[in-house]
Amino acid sequence: MAQTSALGQRKITSMAAKRRQEAVAGYLFMAPALVIFLIFLIIPIGAAIYLSFTDWNGITPVFDEGSYETIGLDNYRDLLLGEHTEDGRVVKASTRQKDFFIALKNTTYYVLGVVPAQTFLALVLAVIVNQRWLKAKGFFRTAFYFPSITSSVVISIIFMWMFYRGGLVNTTVQGLFPSYDSNAFVNWLDDPRGIIHIILEQFGVKRTTVGDWASARHFGLTVWEWLSGPSVTMLTIMILNTWTTIGTMMVIFLAALQNIPSSVYEAASIDGANAMQIFRRITVPLLRPTTFFVVTLGLIGCFQVFDQIYVISSGGPAKTTLTVAYMVYQNGFDRSAMGLAAATAIILFVIIFAFTLLQRVFVSERANV
Repeated sequence: MAQTSALGQRKITSMAAKRRQEAVAGYLFMAPALVIFLIFLIIPIGAAIYLSFTDWNGITPVFDEGSYETIGLDNYRDLLLGEHTEDGRVVKASTRQKDFFIALKNTTYYVLGVVPAQTFLALVLAVIVNQRWLKAKGFFRTAFYFPSITSSVVISIIFMWMFYRGGLVNTTVQGLFPSYDSNAFVNWLDDPRGIIHIILEQFGVKRTTVGDWASARHFGLTVWEWLSGPSVTMLTIMILNTWTTIGTMMVIFLAALQNIPSSVYEAASIDGANAMQIFRRITVPLLRPTTFFVVTLGLIGCFQVFDQIYVISSGGPAKTTLTVAYMVYQNGFDRSAMGLAAATAIILFVIIFAFTLLQRVFVSERANV
């Protein structure tokens, strides 16, 4: 009996030792990825958070004595509140606040326009290329996906050329409407008006014809400025970005569609469901996790839009394409205010994180309905 007990104890000890060895081996395999994660993600994020509380200019070596001063929450106050107290006096920074909320407004219009469009079009394209009756599926999948792997800088330059006075857009309009004055717009991308303002002007609604309510200022901007809509340039960039991203989203939706068992569709057909009912009642609900993933990717990508803005407009005209991500670059490298740029980046991170959480809650609630 004692021999059996000793044997059992040795087995337990051996199993515990084996588990420890497996744990050590697992951590060793994880170590390279964890080190890379720590060096290139955690430490930079921590450094950005710390620098956001300083006035570092980004030029003086950060490790040099006196290269920066700790200023607390002043960068955040400048961006969000527009004024702060310094030595007992109120210091106004309305320009920084106005620029930030202009960038936030432009980014919001950009997100509201691009994310739904790219999600819907990607789903439609995925459903089309997933049909059995479609010929040359490989060609269409490649054609739809090709813009996603093309250089965004090259595509941005092509779009700029299209909207110049002698570009494709003006030439096409001139051909369709001979009475069109090509000199009316030397460059479509120079129009600083918002789309909503342009539409309202066609009905005689202008800033001077609306009531005083439009002059009320909220977060550095008037109500009329908040309701401007995206400018012609921003709308062009939105179209560009939608076209170049639907290919990637289509591939994700296509993979999810091909994972839906065919027996589900066969059962629905036997029950008498038509194609639209199958799509609405079966395909869309089963794609909810994939839709959440696609929308999350779209939100992150749209809030971080930079390269198209940099190439096409550099934030112009009249700051109508200034985005929060471009403002990070502008503050850090154009204005040598790296501390302010870090604060802008942290606020952008919080905004993206908040929108992702809200979307997750919304999708979870819809899934429980």
